[in-house]
Amino acid sequence: MTMKLPFTTYDVFTSRKFAGNPLAIVEEADGLTTGQMQTIAREFNLSETIFVRTPADGANTASVRIFFPTAEIPFAGHPTIGCAIHLAAKKYKDGCSFETVIRLEEVAGLVPVKVSRIGGVPRAQFTAPVTPFAVEQPLPSPEEAARALSLDPSEIGFAGHGLGYFQGGPRFLYIPLKSRDALSRARPLEPYWTGMLKPIGCQMGYVYVQGGDDPTTAYRGRMFAPDTGTFEDPATGSATAIFAAQLLAAEKLADGTHRWKLEQGYEMGRPSDLWLEADVAGAKLSAVRVAGQAVQISSGVLDI
Repeated sequence: MTMKLPFTTYDVFTSRKFAGNPLAIVEEADGLTTGQMQTIAREFNLSETIFVRTPADGANTASVRIFFPTAEIPFAGHPTIGCAIHLAAKKYKDGCSFETVIRLEEVAGLVPVKVSRIGGVPRAQFTAPVTPFAVEQPLPSPEEAARALSLDPSEIGFAGHGLGYFQGGPRFLYIPLKSRDALSRARPLEPYWTGMLKPIGCQMGYVYVQGGDDPTTAYRGRMFAPDTGTFEDPATGSATAIFAAQLLAAEKLADGTHRWKLEQGYEMGRPSDLWLEADVAGAKLSAVRVAGQAVQISSGVLDI
């Protein structure tokens, strides 16, 4: 029996087309098996594809599953932002302003997403389903990190920022670099990259520096994950959310709400802008939120 499933693609964490991180959204996916979803994600060959299904709880908007080209993941930021904006926009006429909440049942947990469109490109902010926490594993040395990134050890770390390993659904190894020049030259070098990550049970590394093109940008990052089928990701919402734990450890954040603007994807020619908020209470993270925009690129029908 043939299924015809509507799909839409978006560029996420951007307000203009052909920037940000591309995303495929496949709707009416209740009848798909896990294997079929993985095959479709491989066919799109984007960093992530999200499948929209009927929610288990009628109070929620949708149940979703998210796939790399190579595997399913429990949570990811740019699919969450893009899917929420898409589902919200379907409820309103083009050009109409709105504010609403989209509730997505993800494998990692329920993710509420605030979506608004006030006279322009829609914006969404999700609350991370898992508050980031440290992964108890021995960290690589700066020398190992430098070798894995084709850099010199002197280019690793700055002003209280050292390597960190944190989880909030996915896991990321965070590697601070001293300069924008080092960030632009960073490249995973095998077998050292896999040799650094595999022993600690990690597939993804996020490298970052202070500042960016915009004077209001706090940090610019790059995320490498060649083992997932995505050598470099233009914008990584989950890495941005979990980055709050790295910032808490590095900067000893005071209690209260902290906000940062981040850049990613600029070195790839896919500039992406992300906004991170973290609530700190008793020197611990109590909530983390990530926001961004998204624009529709294409739509069509899959014949399955």
